[in-house]
Amino acid sequence: MAKLFSEFKIKNLKLKNRIVMAPMCMNSSDEEGHANNWHFIHYAARAIGGIGLIIVEATGVEDRGRISSRDLGIWKDSHIEGLKEIADLCRSYGAQTAIQLGHAGRKSIIDYIEPIAPSSLAFDESYRVPKEMTKEDIKTVINAFKEGARRALEAGFDAVEIHGAHGYLINEFLSPLCNKRKDEYGGCIENRARFLIEIIRAVKEVWPEDKAIFLRLSAEEYAEGGHHIEDTIEVVKLAAKEGIDAVNVSSGAVVHAKINVFSGYQISYAEKIKEAVDIPVIAGGLISSPEMAEEIIQNNRGDLVFLGRQLLREPYWPLRAAKELGEEIEYPHQYDRAKY
Repeated sequence: MAKLFSEFKIKNLKLKNRIVMAPMCMNSSDEEGHANNWHFIHYAARAIGGIGLIIVEATGVEDRGRISSRDLGIWKDSHIEGLKEIADLCRSYGAQTAIQLGHAGRKSIIDYIEPIAPSSLAFDESYRVPKEMTKEDIKTVINAFKEGARRALEAGFDAVEIHGAHGYLINEFLSPLCNKRKDEYGGCIENRARFLIEIIRAVKEVWPEDKAIFLRLSAEEYAEGGHHIEDTIEVVKLAAKEGIDAVNVSSGAVVHAKINVFSGYQISYAEKIKEAVDIPVIAGGLISSPEMAEEIIQNNRGDLVFLGRQLLREPYWPLRAAKELGEEIEYPHQYDRAKY
Protein backbone atom coordinates (compact mmCIF):
# COMPACT_ATOMS: atom_id res chain seq x y z
CA MET A 1 0.00 0.00 0.00
CA ALA A 2 1.18 3.53 -0.79
CA LYS A 3 1.80 5.14 2.59
CA LEU A 4 0.78 8.52 1.15
CA PHE A 5 -2.77 7.15 1.07
CA SER A 6 -2.77 5.69 4.56
CA GLU A 7 -4.89 7.22 7.31
CA PHE A 8 -3.36 9.54 9.87
CA LYS A 9 -4.76 10.84 13.14
CA ILE A 10 -3.88 13.89 15.24
CA LYS A 11 -6.10 14.02 18.33
CA ASN A 12 -9.65 13.71 16.94
CA LEU A 13 -8.58 14.80 13.46
CA LYS A 14 -8.77 11.67 11.31
CA LEU A 15 -7.35 12.09 7.81
CA LYS A 16 -8.03 9.65 4.99
CA ASN A 17 -4.57 10.28 3.50
CA ARG A 18 -1.35 12.23 4.14
CA ILE A 19 -1.94 14.91 1.47
CA VAL A 20 -2.32 18.47 2.75
CA MET A 21 -3.31 21.55 0.80
CA ALA A 22 -1.06 24.39 1.93
CA PRO A 23 -2.64 27.73 2.86
CA MET A 24 -2.38 30.08 -0.12
CA CYS A 25 -3.79 33.62 -0.16
CA MET A 26 -6.46 34.04 -2.83
CA ASN A 27 -6.80 37.86 -2.53
CA SER A 28 -10.45 37.41 -3.41
CA SER A 29 -12.54 38.48 -0.42
CA ASP A 30 -14.55 41.68 -0.31
CA GLU A 31 -12.95 44.72 1.32
CA GLU A 32 -14.28 43.58 4.70
CA GLY A 33 -12.68 40.13 4.53
CA HIS A 34 -15.78 38.01 3.82
CA ALA A 35 -15.64 34.76 1.84
CA ASN A 36 -17.54 34.44 -1.43
CA ASN A 37 -18.23 32.05 -4.30
CA TRP A 38 -14.58 31.99 -5.37
CA HIS A 39 -13.56 30.52 -2.01
CA PHE A 40 -16.43 28.04 -1.95
CA ILE A 41 -15.60 26.70 -5.43
CA HIS A 42 -11.82 26.83 -4.97
CA TYR A 43 -11.73 24.81 -1.75
CA ALA A 44 -14.59 22.42 -2.58
CA ALA A 45 -12.89 21.49 -5.86
CA ARG A 46 -9.79 20.32 -3.98
CA ALA A 47 -11.94 18.34 -1.56
CA ILE A 48 -13.61 16.62 -4.51
CA GLY A 49 -10.10 15.95 -5.84
CA GLY A 50 -9.29 13.76 -2.86
CA ILE A 51 -7.15 15.88 -0.52
CA GLY A 52 -7.07 14.67 3.09
CA LEU A 53 -6.60 18.04 4.82
CA ILE A 54 -7.27 21.51 3.45
CA ILE A 55 -5.68 24.41 5.33
CA VAL A 56 -7.58 27.58 4.45
CA GLU A 57 -5.43 30.58 3.58
CA ALA A 58 -3.96 33.08 6.07
CA THR A 59 -6.98 34.74 7.65
CA GLY A 60 -6.58 38.04 9.45
CA VAL A 61 -7.31 38.04 13.17
CA GLU A 62 -7.44 41.84 12.96
CA ASP A 63 -8.39 44.26 10.22
CA ARG A 64 -4.79 45.55 10.37
CA GLY A 65 -3.60 41.94 10.39
CA ARG A 66 -4.39 41.29 6.74
CA ILE A 67 -1.62 41.26 4.17
CA SER A 68 -3.88 42.92 1.59
CA SER A 69 -7.38 44.35 1.72
CA ARG A 70 -8.69 41.31 -0.16
CA ASP A 71 -7.55 38.73 2.40
CA LEU A 72 -10.06 36.68 4.33
CA GLY A 73 -10.85 37.91 7.82
CA ILE A 74 -11.86 36.33 11.10
CA TRP A 75 -11.87 39.42 13.32
CA LYS A 76 -15.65 39.82 13.52
CA ASP A 77 -18.60 37.49 13.85
CA SER A 78 -19.98 38.37 10.41
CA HIS A 79 -17.07 36.38 8.93
CA ILE A 80 -18.26 33.12 10.48
CA GLU A 81 -21.04 32.39 7.99
CA GLY A 82 -18.80 32.36 4.91
CA LEU A 83 -16.03 30.44 6.64
CA LYS A 84 -18.57 27.88 7.82
CA GLU A 85 -19.68 27.44 4.21
CA ILE A 86 -16.08 26.58 3.25
CA ALA A 87 -15.69 24.07 6.09
CA ASP A 88 -19.07 22.45 5.46
CA LEU A 89 -18.52 22.12 1.71
CA CYS A 90 -15.08 20.56 2.11
CA ARG A 91 -16.31 18.12 4.74
CA SER A 92 -19.27 17.09 2.58
CA TYR A 93 -16.79 16.06 -0.13
CA GLY A 94 -14.49 14.10 2.17
CA ALA A 95 -11.77 16.55 3.27
CA GLN A 96 -11.01 17.73 6.78
CA THR A 97 -10.32 21.43 7.22
CA ALA A 98 -8.05 23.72 9.20
CA ILE A 99 -7.80 27.50 9.02
CA GLN A 100 -4.60 29.49 9.32
CA LEU A 101 -4.88 32.34 11.81
CA GLY A 102 -2.51 35.09 10.80
CA HIS A 103 -1.36 38.65 11.35
CA ALA A 104 0.71 40.42 8.69
CA GLY A 105 2.50 42.77 11.08
CA ARG A 106 4.93 45.02 9.19
CA LYS A 107 4.16 43.26 5.88
CA SER A 108 0.61 44.59 5.64
CA ILE A 109 0.20 46.62 2.45
CA ILE A 110 -3.23 48.09 3.28
CA ASP A 111 -2.53 51.78 2.83
CA TYR A 112 -5.25 53.10 5.15
CA ILE A 113 -4.08 51.06 8.17
CA GLU A 114 -0.91 51.68 10.18
CA PRO A 115 1.18 48.48 10.31
CA ILE A 116 2.54 47.22 13.63
CA ALA A 117 5.64 45.19 14.50
CA PRO A 118 7.85 44.31 17.46
CA SER A 119 10.27 47.04 16.35
CA SER A 120 10.00 50.06 14.06
CA LEU A 121 11.84 48.45 11.16
CA ALA A 122 10.35 48.32 7.67
CA PHE A 123 10.58 45.12 5.60
CA ASP A 124 12.32 47.12 2.86
CA GLU A 125 12.28 50.62 1.39
CA SER A 126 9.00 49.98 -0.43
CA TYR A 127 7.16 49.21 2.84
CA ARG A 128 6.08 51.70 5.50
CA VAL A 129 7.88 51.88 8.81
CA PRO A 130 5.62 50.08 11.31
CA LYS A 131 4.62 51.30 14.72
CA GLU A 132 6.54 49.53 17.50
CA MET A 133 4.00 47.62 19.53
CA THR A 134 3.28 48.64 23.10
CA LYS A 135 2.47 46.09 25.80
CA GLU A 136 -1.19 47.03 25.30
CA ASP A 137 -0.89 46.35 21.54
CA ILE A 138 0.61 42.94 22.34
CA LYS A 139 -2.31 42.07 24.64
CA THR A 140 -4.79 43.23 22.01
CA VAL A 141 -3.30 41.03 19.29
CA ILE A 142 -3.06 38.01 21.59
CA ASN A 143 -6.75 38.40 22.35
CA ALA A 144 -7.46 38.74 18.61
CA PHE A 145 -5.89 35.32 18.00
CA LYS A 146 -8.03 33.92 20.82
CA GLU A 147 -11.20 35.39 19.35
CA GLY A 148 -10.19 34.18 15.89
CA ALA A 149 -9.90 30.65 17.27
CA ARG A 150 -13.33 30.97 18.88
CA ARG A 151 -14.83 31.99 15.54
CA ALA A 152 -12.98 29.17 13.76
CA LEU A 153 -14.60 26.74 16.18
CA GLU A 154 -18.03 28.23 15.55
CA ALA A 155 -17.39 27.95 11.81
CA GLY A 156 -16.76 24.22 12.23
CA PHE A 157 -13.08 23.87 11.36
CA ASP A 158 -11.42 20.65 12.47
CA ALA A 159 -8.11 22.31 13.38
CA VAL A 160 -6.46 25.72 13.54
CA GLU A 161 -2.99 26.69 12.40
CA ILE A 162 -1.11 29.57 14.01
CA HIS A 163 0.91 31.36 11.33
CA GLY A 164 4.41 31.90 12.68
CA ALA A 165 6.22 31.93 9.33
CA HIS A 166 7.08 34.02 6.28
CA GLY A 167 8.01 37.25 8.02
CA TYR A 168 4.58 38.04 9.41
CA LEU A 169 3.96 39.29 12.93
CA ILE A 170 4.72 36.20 15.03
CA ASN A 171 7.77 35.50 12.88
CA GLU A 172 8.84 39.13 13.34
CA PHE A 173 8.90 38.57 17.10
CA LEU A 174 10.78 35.29 16.73
CA SER A 175 13.49 36.62 14.42
CA PRO A 176 16.48 38.57 15.78
CA LEU A 177 16.63 40.28 12.37
CA CYS A 178 13.48 42.29 13.05
CA ASN A 179 12.95 42.06 16.82
CA LYS A 180 15.23 44.58 18.54
CA ARG A 181 13.13 44.98 21.70
CA LYS A 182 14.80 45.47 25.06
CA ASP A 183 11.89 44.20 27.18
CA GLU A 184 10.71 40.66 27.98
CA TYR A 185 9.59 40.18 24.34
CA GLY A 186 13.10 40.69 22.92
CA GLY A 187 16.63 39.46 23.40
CA CYS A 188 17.09 35.73 24.06
CA ILE A 189 15.16 33.11 22.12
CA GLU A 190 12.83 32.40 25.06
CA ASN A 191 11.89 36.08 25.18
CA ARG A 192 11.42 36.35 21.43
CA ALA A 193 9.15 33.28 21.58
CA ARG A 194 7.08 34.75 24.43
CA PHE A 195 4.55 36.39 22.09
CA LEU A 196 3.97 33.06 20.32
CA ILE A 197 3.69 31.15 23.59
CA GLU A 198 1.13 33.60 24.96
CA ILE A 199 -0.89 33.27 21.74
CA ILE A 200 -0.86 29.47 22.05
CA ARG A 201 -2.06 29.72 25.63
CA ALA A 202 -4.83 32.16 24.69
CA VAL A 203 -6.00 29.97 21.79
CA LYS A 204 -6.12 26.93 24.08
CA GLU A 205 -8.50 28.79 26.38
CA VAL A 206 -11.22 28.56 23.70
CA TRP A 207 -10.06 25.68 21.49
CA PRO A 208 -11.20 22.20 22.64
CA GLU A 209 -8.49 19.94 24.06
CA ASP A 210 -9.38 17.12 21.65
CA LYS A 211 -8.95 19.32 18.56
CA ALA A 212 -5.55 19.89 16.94
CA ILE A 213 -3.53 23.11 16.89
CA PHE A 214 -0.81 23.41 14.24
CA LEU A 215 2.07 25.87 14.07
CA ARG A 216 3.66 27.02 10.82
CA LEU A 217 7.26 28.17 11.05
CA SER A 218 10.01 29.40 8.76
CA ALA A 219 12.71 26.91 9.64
CA GLU A 220 15.51 28.85 7.93
CA GLU A 221 15.81 32.59 7.30
CA TYR A 222 18.71 32.33 4.82
CA ALA A 223 20.39 35.42 6.28
CA GLU A 224 23.32 36.05 8.57
CA GLY A 225 22.16 36.70 12.12
CA GLY A 226 18.74 35.18 11.47
CA HIS A 227 17.13 31.96 12.60
CA HIS A 228 18.61 28.70 11.37
CA ILE A 229 17.30 25.20 11.86
CA GLU A 230 18.84 24.84 15.34
CA ASP A 231 16.97 27.95 16.52
CA THR A 232 13.73 26.74 14.96
CA ILE A 233 14.02 23.41 16.76
CA GLU A 234 14.27 25.31 20.06
CA VAL A 235 11.10 27.24 19.20
CA VAL A 236 9.29 24.03 18.28
CA LYS A 237 10.30 22.45 21.59
CA LEU A 238 8.93 25.45 23.49
CA ALA A 239 5.69 25.36 21.50
CA ALA A 240 5.30 21.59 21.91
CA LYS A 241 5.48 21.99 25.70
CA GLU A 242 2.54 24.39 25.41
CA GLY A 243 0.46 21.85 23.51
CA ILE A 244 1.06 22.45 19.81
CA ASP A 245 0.04 19.21 18.10
CA ALA A 246 1.91 19.46 14.78
CA VAL A 247 4.39 21.74 13.05
CA ASN A 248 4.09 22.81 9.41
CA VAL A 249 7.60 23.49 8.09
CA SER A 250 8.27 26.28 5.61
CA SER A 251 11.13 28.76 5.25
CA GLY A 252 12.19 32.26 4.28
CA ALA A 253 10.44 35.61 3.73
CA VAL A 254 11.56 37.28 6.98
CA VAL A 255 14.02 39.47 5.06
CA HIS A 256 15.10 39.50 1.44
CA ALA A 257 17.49 36.62 0.89
CA LYS A 258 18.91 34.50 -1.90
CA ILE A 259 17.25 31.08 -1.68
CA ASN A 260 18.31 28.04 -3.68
CA VAL A 261 14.85 26.77 -4.62
CA PHE A 262 14.28 23.28 -6.02
CA SER A 263 11.75 20.50 -5.65
CA GLY A 264 11.83 19.43 -2.02
CA TYR A 265 14.16 22.23 -0.89
CA GLN A 266 12.55 22.44 2.56
CA ILE A 267 12.33 18.73 3.34
CA SER A 268 15.66 18.53 5.15
CA TYR A 269 14.41 21.10 7.68
CA ALA A 270 11.25 19.09 8.32
CA GLU A 271 13.34 15.96 8.70
CA LYS A 272 15.59 17.57 11.33
CA ILE A 273 12.63 18.86 13.29
CA LYS A 274 11.01 15.43 13.15
CA GLU A 275 14.17 13.89 14.59
CA ALA A 276 14.21 16.41 17.44
CA VAL A 277 10.58 16.52 18.63
CA ASP A 278 7.83 14.00 19.19
CA ILE A 279 4.98 15.71 17.35
CA PRO A 280 3.82 15.20 13.74
CA VAL A 281 5.58 17.21 11.04
CA ILE A 282 4.02 18.51 7.83
CA ALA A 283 6.71 18.71 5.13
CA GLY A 284 6.75 20.27 1.69
CA GLY A 285 8.30 22.73 -0.71
CA LEU A 286 7.62 22.62 -4.45
CA ILE A 287 6.52 18.98 -4.32
CA SER A 288 4.88 17.99 -7.58
CA SER A 289 5.72 14.30 -8.05
CA PRO A 290 3.65 11.55 -6.37
CA GLU A 291 6.83 9.49 -6.10
CA MET A 292 8.58 12.24 -4.15
CA ALA A 293 5.62 12.69 -1.81
CA GLU A 294 5.60 8.94 -1.17
CA GLU A 295 9.35 8.90 -0.56
CA ILE A 296 9.04 11.58 2.12
CA ILE A 297 6.43 9.55 4.01
CA GLN A 298 8.09 6.16 3.47
CA ASN A 299 11.47 7.43 4.71
CA ASN A 300 9.90 9.07 7.76
CA ARG A 301 11.04 12.53 6.73
CA GLY A 302 7.58 13.89 7.41
CA ASP A 303 4.22 12.57 8.59
CA LEU A 304 2.17 14.58 6.11
CA VAL A 305 3.10 16.29 2.83
CA PHE A 306 1.81 19.70 1.82
CA LEU A 307 1.35 20.84 -1.76
CA GLY A 308 0.72 24.41 -2.83
CA ARG A 309 1.15 25.60 -6.39
CA GLN A 310 0.78 22.10 -7.77
CA LEU A 311 -2.79 22.03 -6.44
CA LEU A 312 -3.53 25.35 -8.14
CA ARG A 313 -2.49 23.75 -11.41
CA GLU A 314 -4.03 20.37 -10.72
CA PRO A 315 -6.95 20.29 -8.24
CA TYR A 316 -7.36 16.52 -8.69
CA TRP A 317 -3.68 15.66 -8.13
CA PRO A 318 -4.51 12.95 -5.55
CA LEU A 319 -6.44 10.97 -8.20
CA ARG A 320 -3.41 10.95 -10.49
CA ALA A 321 -1.05 10.25 -7.59
CA ALA A 322 -3.06 7.17 -6.62
CA LYS A 323 -2.83 5.84 -10.16
CA GLU A 324 0.93 6.42 -10.39
CA LEU A 325 1.53 4.81 -6.99
CA GLY A 326 -0.68 1.82 -7.80
CA GLU A 327 -3.26 2.67 -5.15
CA GLU A 328 -7.02 2.10 -5.49
CA ILE A 329 -8.97 4.99 -3.98
CA GLU A 330 -12.62 5.95 -4.06
CA TYR A 331 -13.56 8.44 -6.77
CA PRO A 332 -16.51 10.80 -6.57
CA HIS A 333 -19.21 8.66 -8.19
CA GLN A 334 -19.86 11.46 -10.68
CA TYR A 335 -16.31 10.93 -12.00
CA ASP A 336 -16.25 7.13 -12.06
CA ARG A 337 -16.22 7.04 -15.86
CA ALA A 338 -12.99 9.11 -15.83
CA LYS A 339 -10.91 6.80 -13.65
CA TYR A 340 -7.26 6.56 -14.68
